[in-house]
Amino acid sequence: MDNQLFATKDFSQKILKWYDVKARILPWRSPPGKTANAYHVWLSEIMLQQTTVATVGPYFEKFLNSWPTVQHLANASLDDVLVAWAGLGYYARARNLHKCAGEVCQKYGGHFPKSEKELLALPGIGEYTAAAIASIAYGVPAVVVDGNIERIITRVYRVQEALPKSRRQIRELAARVSPENRPGDYAQALMDIGAIVCTPKKPRCSDCPVNKECAAYAKGDQEQFPKKAPKKTKPTRKAAVLWIENHLGEVLLRRREEKGLLGGMMEFPSTSWVEADYSGDDINALLCELGDLDHQEVHKLGDRITHTFTHFHLHFTPHILRLNKEDRVVSNHLYWVQPEKFVEIALPTLMTKVVSSVKTGQGVLGL
Repeated sequence: MDNQLFATKDFSQKILKWYDVKARILPWRSPPGKTANAYHVWLSEIMLQQTTVATVGPYFEKFLNSWPTVQHLANASLDDVLVAWAGLGYYARARNLHKCAGEVCQKYGGHFPKSEKELLALPGIGEYTAAAIASIAYGVPAVVVDGNIERIITRVYRVQEALPKSRRQIRELAARVSPENRPGDYAQALMDIGAIVCTPKKPRCSDCPVNKECAAYAKGDQEQFPKKAPKKTKPTRKAAVLWIENHLGEVLLRRREEKGLLGGMMEFPSTSWVEADYSGDDINALLCELGDLDHQEVHKLGDRITHTFTHFHLHFTPHILRLNKEDRVVSNHLYWVQPEKFVEIALPTLMTKVVSSVKTGQGVLGL
């Protein structure tokens, strides 16, 4: 990090002055200087994790129309919340969203607590989200650091250590310039500057209110920051996914376990997601697990579905099979659903890809 001295008060004042003129208009945001709704702040921040502002806008509006307050959300069914969330991904967020709403109502009478410590104890709320709610909704002088703010701080101070190891240092530096006055507006201003001015590529430094304080701008190497450790190569896992259809045209779905990837979501049954190729024996074992189904020939589709999760790539190969008449296994985690009813179920994006693939493949196979 370059040694650099500047007036921290002037730094934050320049940021706030810029925000008063340039603040983005967002559905969940109050105008500069106005108190924000804690429910809106929380809901938007959970949705914005791993997702873009453009994507979140319609989802935020949909949630508010369905559940205008945290009490409404707490009283909703988890299935309804998951259906409304479908397409945003990272479904553990939706489960924690629903659980958190319940705890806010049970423990705090439907009002989000003001302290970061209490906020951190709620499901799905981490250090960043707790600081964001405390500062934006309640004016608490909390240090808010998201990806945009990390980028600004590493450029202002030319932080040489690579992410993620540099996060503690970045937070300490961010605390130096965080103001006591208008902390929520200041945090949102930095988010906006990171999104539209201090961008990862081709930053608009001439439009930045603190370019004179920026060590990287002075050196001309802004795009080298933040420094990042080399990414690890993601492994590829493979599996067969089964489209099992009965004589009524219903398709078999099952609910995944609450914990883990796509927890609590509906899925088409599949073999284990592993790096080794699956075999016919794996498919037969899955069928036995589902209830030793009496089926006709299994048709393998030629097109493979590719989906990427945070830590691995998945290659899904769909297989279609029809059950012999009247064979219709039933259990408390298996469901027979008509394809036109899929829109009413919380199908994750991976499973909607299966639907599209099978619809195309059925025509090719003449099924």
